[in-house]
Amino acid sequence: MIRHRPVVAGLAFLLGLTIVSAAPRFQAADTLPDRLTNAEFWAVSQALSEPDGYFRSDNLLSNEIYYPEVMAPLVERARRGGVYVGVGPEQNFNYIAHLRPRMVFITDVRRGNLHTQLMYKALFEMAANRVEFVERLFSRTRPAGLAADVPVNELMSAFQEAAPAADAVYRRYLDAIRQHLTVTRALPLLKEDLEGIEEVYSNFYRFGLRITYNSSTNGGGRGGQTTYADLMMAADEAGAPQSYLASETTFQIMKDLEQRNLVVPVVGNFGGPKALKAVGQYARDHGSVITAFYLSNVEQYLIQDGIWGAFCANVATMPLDARSTFIRSEQGSRYAGSGGRGLVNSLGSMQDEVRTGCGVPSPAAALR
Repeated sequence: MIRHRPVVAGLAFLLGLTIVSAAPRFQAADTLPDRLTNAEFWAVSQALSEPDGYFRSDNLLSNEIYYPEVMAPLVERARRGGVYVGVGPEQNFNYIAHLRPRMVFITDVRRGNLHTQLMYKALFEMAANRVEFVERLFSRTRPAGLAADVPVNELMSAFQEAAPAADAVYRRYLDAIRQHLTVTRALPLLKEDLEGIEEVYSNFYRFGLRITYNSSTNGGGRGGQTTYADLMMAADEAGAPQSYLASETTFQIMKDLEQRNLVVPVVGNFGGPKALKAVGQYARDHGSVITAFYLSNVEQYLIQDGIWGAFCANVATMPLDARSTFIRSEQGSRYAGSGGRGLVNSLGSMQDEVRTGCGVPSPAAALR
């Protein structure tokens, strides 16, 4: 169990983070910050967080290859701006880049996900463009002649074949991440946090763009699994890639949010007593709404753990409107026409599901 720094007394009051269950009430205008100072970023992250929890895998990478299928209906349904809430690592960036929220909270039961998000934060902020970002993320020798606007398929192919950088280069990149977070951003990271960031980063160096969901757990994963490159090249029916690395524009949307300290990692169980309520309260106190909530397939574990009701109660405290949207993934075999493809993504109305008692999701309730 990782130790945490004590939160300064009165911090929650000063930040307006009183955690209560209340009926939605909205201010006249959205007062979400345009940026957070470094101190505010860390204070908000830690004040909203719960103690470190456990999950059976490190989840350094998504395995949800079918997310492009819901991107167009998601953008049509969910409003831009407001507050985006999500779970896990890079898959959030795809949705964020298309929805363009004002502020982001990525909430995960493991503090290890906070380490992953902090690694990404530093890399987004230090990289001038996608090419430099991928070079540093995987510690790969940069192929010659790659322009910043290179198509994502060419970008991925080039770096898949690129040689790993020398260990000294990897160490230099790692030191740059640490320096950026602890000196440039002045985040008071614990020794355990720095070790956690190193552990995450070392796996991207070790496995390169062929890293999969199971790489860090199984020492390489099983053959045929979805890789980072696969996820970045995933395209919609028209053949248009939908990832955050699909274009320099989508990359720069993420970079801008990170630079303004508006992608806030939070540690917390979806069925826990604090984190989700605190995120909702923050949005409410700033006159905003939750525009989208990416759940992945966390719901199945909440049901298994007997805390589904607590999760539903937490969501019910959030400020929602008719366009607030759940983004979830479930086994494809449950959907007609899915062909049993494994995890497929679907959309659901947060407001409608809360209003009807937040029943266990089913294919019939999904917005296709």
